[in-house]
Amino acid sequence: MTRKAILVARHIFPEVRERLAQHFDVEANQEPVDWPRDELIRRMQGKAGALVSSTEPLDAGLVAACPTLRALCSMAVGYNNIDVAACTASGIVVTNAPDVLTETTADFGFGLMMATARRIAEGERFLRSGRWQRWAYDMLVGADVHGATLGILGMGRIGQAIARRGALGFGMPVIYHNRSRLAPELEAPLAARWVSKVDLLRQADHLVIVVPYSSASHHAIGAPELALMKPSATLTNIARGGVVDDAALAQALAERRIAAAGLDVFEGEPQVHPALLDLPNVVLTPHIASATAATRLRMARLAADNLIAVLGGKPPLTPVHA
Repeated sequence: MTRKAILVARHIFPEVRERLAQHFDVEANQEPVDWPRDELIRRMQGKAGALVSSTEPLDAGLVAACPTLRALCSMAVGYNNIDVAACTASGIVVTNAPDVLTETTADFGFGLMMATARRIAEGERFLRSGRWQRWAYDMLVGADVHGATLGILGMGRIGQAIARRGALGFGMPVIYHNRSRLAPELEAPLAARWVSKVDLLRQADHLVIVVPYSSASHHAIGAPELALMKPSATLTNIARGGVVDDAALAQALAERRIAAAGLDVFEGEPQVHPALLDLPNVVLTPHIASATAATRLRMARLAADNLIAVLGGKPPLTPVHA
């Protein structure tokens, strides 16, 4: 019986490649670089499936150019880089990797929010540059996290995990905005309160953004929304680049219309809006919210398990629907 051929488009854990090799003929990207789109299309010819991440441009044109594909299995939770409707129309199953990165990403998001509020990165730069000469009552003063109002835009799994950390660990009143209100049994343990988006922006001391990216959420936080926030407020984005208008955010930060921001995702990443790079009141990290060895391995293993299931004629474990 002829074995199906698959493509591993990302440099991933050797043990995951070895597991896939037990089931398929595997062509794998062995370098930590993205293939250009034309190269990706060329390598997908004759492949029944591919293990991908959140950076490959898997659009309708690519789908049409790769008629043998039957499964695109991503090791990321976000899938805005995949034209799911085009895949569905072509009989391609799309999967992602929810749940396995929830707690790790929530840890990072809460930590990034704390670093932003307490000016930790700015303080380290201050110390390393040799400017710390004496104590002063107003040196690098930031904002309290404990007891402050935590606002969450997007109350899915990760949003709820961040809310739990704030409410139970730091005594933070939690407000949130979501397309639909959570069930009472999910709200109650967090004492979380649904509010309108306008009220969320006006009331939050620390706003954390975890809403999925889509055309509807593009620039969900732009100049008008930033204008509603408190001058003392912080903004943390661990969702996707494009949810926040980075140019508008940079201007608000420069003019101190909000106090600070922590960003793990950017429009057009890995490029970062140059104005953000020059600002002292922003903490910048390179899309690493899920970056622990254990979590990244679970993400890759889930993508591999989905490939094995789908190409073996079984239902996908974590399907994405158009």
